[in-house]
Amino acid sequence: MNKVQSFSLAVLAVMALSNCSKESSDPVDTAYPVIDISAANAFPKQCSTIKRGDKFTFITQLSDNAELGSLSVDIHHNFDGHSHSTEVKDCVSDPVKTAVKPFLFIQNFSIPPGQKSHQTAIEINVPADVDAGDYHFLIRVTDKEGWQTLKGLSIKLI
Repeated sequence: MNKVQSFSLAVLAVMALSNCSKESSDPVDTAYPVIDISAANAFPKQCSTIKRGDKFTFITQLSDNAELGSLSVDIHHNFDGHSHSTEVKDCVSDPVKTAVKPFLFIQNFSIPPGQKSHQTAIEINVPADVDAGDYHFLIRVTDKEGWQTLKGLSIKLI
């Protein structure tokens, strides 16, 4: 083997070895955040009832393997029987009806930066003059990478 061939072989070996990737110190986050309503004080849960004219505190535990981003809550009527439920347990539903003055609550909430775990304690007022009946309580949590988890609960306003 001559000097040119030896040099070429050495250059190829260095190039091949330099293309070997090391594991990144910052692995890509591909895990979805978690919404945990299993705690005894979590509210609402599937099939919870809420009295019109009262306020309640939305309590749940949120977590992520890297960092939480934001939270969104959407409460809307289910008078037509559509479904967003992510729960196994079914609730007793009222007959289909037409909305007259339905309750609608859609709000985004920030989560303090750098948190992997966060417990909500959000007070929500339910007006006394809204329609009673079946509603959906949708919880969306998004982590800093943009992965999102949705939990759809069926609740009843009485």
